[in-house]
Amino acid sequence: MKGSLLCTVLAAAGVLLAAAPGGAHHSFAAVFDETKPVTVTGIISEVRLENPHSWFYVDVTDPNGKVTRWGFEGNTPTSLIRAGYKRDSIKVGDKVTIKGSRARDLTANMGAVREIILADGRSVIVGPRGAADAN
Repeated sequence: MKGSLLCTVLAAAGVLLAAAPGGAHHSFAAVFDETKPVTVTGIISEVRLENPHSWFYVDVTDPNGKVTRWGFEGNTPTSLIRAGYKRDSIKVGDKVTIKGSRARDLTANMGAVREIILADGRSVIVGPRGAADAN
């Protein structure tokens, strides 16, 4: 009797876990437009190496001194590590130029990052190729 009750409880827990909503994953083309390249220069304010995608946040200062935070989605942390990325490759406070694809929502300061270029000229590839890379 105890064994069948345990099996029933475990089966019910499995059904509940399977029905729980997971983190939504999206198609690149649904959110980003690879035909609209974007390049911004600023200071890294946050690096989030988390699944399903990494995020790089950069504070961009316009000529009038107004700071706007941009968010750029990159590859998964495991993809970055396999490509040679180290946790300290890009740090908060680094001055960078970010190249990627613009978000389809032009009201959002957001994009998909392809390349991050550090102030010393080093380039770190952290995202998928876009149409601008085809040349």
